[in-house]
Amino acid sequence: MSKKKAVFLSILSAVLLLLGGTLFYFRHYFLGTSYAPISAKTNADFGIADVVSSVDRDGDGIDDQTDLLQGVRDYIATQPKYQSRYYAGGYPDDGYGVCTDVVAFGLFHAGYDLRQLVDADIRSHPQDYNIDTPDENIDFRRVRNLKVYFARTAIPLTIDIYDIDQWQGGDIVIFENHIGVVSDHRNNRGVAYVIHHANPWQESYEQDILEGRDDIVGHYRISE
Repeated sequence: MSKKKAVFLSILSAVLLLLGGTLFYFRHYFLGTSYAPISAKTNADFGIADVVSSVDRDGDGIDDQTDLLQGVRDYIATQPKYQSRYYAGGYPDDGYGVCTDVVAFGLFHAGYDLRQLVDADIRSHPQDYNIDTPDENIDFRRVRNLKVYFARTAIPLTIDIYDIDQWQGGDIVIFENHIGVVSDHRNNRGVAYVIHHANPWQESYEQDILEGRDDIVGHYRISE
């Protein structure tokens, strides 16, 4: 083999390795994260009763709490890829999404149009949101606005993650710059998992993250 050919093959190998590594690193951006079932505990393992809401907003025979969680699972089953975009209809329709969309689609499944609800609340209480020009297509997809909206309209719950029976599947948890929905799965200490969409490199939509965070600012339930 000539020296020139050997150098070429070496460079080609290096490029292919670099390309392969890059594609692997960004695989979740192109493919979405895994939604395969995870090994976890449930309420029954800790003698905790499931919370069932007395409200059935959309009249489908399924209570809000259960309906919201099912909507979230249906949404992540589509394996949305993480990217922030603006949509004329508000809700993403192209397979992309961000953290707020997990909540929005879950609520929509239960009969709550977060887009309309947040917009109406902003226009009724503009001083609470500090928004000069409301835009219903994006305002409901911003964590800072959802902090205000849920604090104003939802049922506040503890942010002590070790008060485990107070954390139920279908609850909404808000962090400083992030939001997700509480899972009905728990770790070995009974701490609830969270269904969320934080970035393109996330390994799973459903994760055991609460004990690793110190920025929980809200925990809510939409009805009781």
